[in-house]
Parts: sequence; structure tokens; C-alpha cells
Amino acid sequence: QVQLVESGGGLVQPGGSLRLSCVASGSIFSAATWAWYRQAPGKERELVASITSTRVTNYADSVKGRFTISRNNGKNTVDLQMNRLEPEDTAVYYCNRGGFGWTPFSSWGQGTQVTVSS
Repeated sequence: QVQLVESGGGLVQPGGSLRLSCVASGSIFSAATWAWYRQAPGKERELVASITSTRVTNYADSVKGRFTISRNNGKNTVDLQMNRLEPEDTAVYYCNRGGFGWTPFSSWGQGTQVTVSS
């Protein structure tokens, strides 16, 4: 019912920036709350940012003030602007439904790797 494709990851130095993009197809996009998740090696996947259909946002404390989530309902996309990146941000980043009580789809994309290292 849904196909999720993430892009925009890469290798950056601490303090740098990246912008991630996700396109979601085959689902009812506009009514849902969408989110970015990340999973670092040896850790569970965590919710880092979410945005509702009315563009109310929520962020994990670890990224608050540094990351900004946005969405474009016409393009079925959700982006994550990441600034002042830290080594602790290194992870595979995924998009899916989530936050504000929304359950993610069981089908996940491949994610996009973000590596923050000097």
C-alpha cells in the first residue's frame, strides 16, 4: 500500500548540514502524520521528528533546535533539514507515518545513511 524512498544522506563533518527527502507513494499521504526516524548501530530505531497534516511539529530533545521537518502534500514528500550535525546523529534515517499517535506502516524503505565524522 505504500512505497517509501529516502534520499539525501551522506558524509559530513561535525557542524555541517544535510537535507533529507522522502517520497511516499501508494498511500493516503495528506491526512497522516509523517515522521523521520533513525537507527544507529546497536540501537533501536527512534523517532526524531514528526509533522501532522496541519503542520504541527514535534522533535526529539536531542535534535530540537537543529532539525526542521517539513512536508509537501502536492509532492507526497517529507523533508528533514539537519543543521549543526553531531557525531551522535550518525544513523540510517527512515521516513514513515508516526508521531502524535500515528502508527508506522509495516513496510519500511531502505533508509539513507548519515555519517557525521571528521
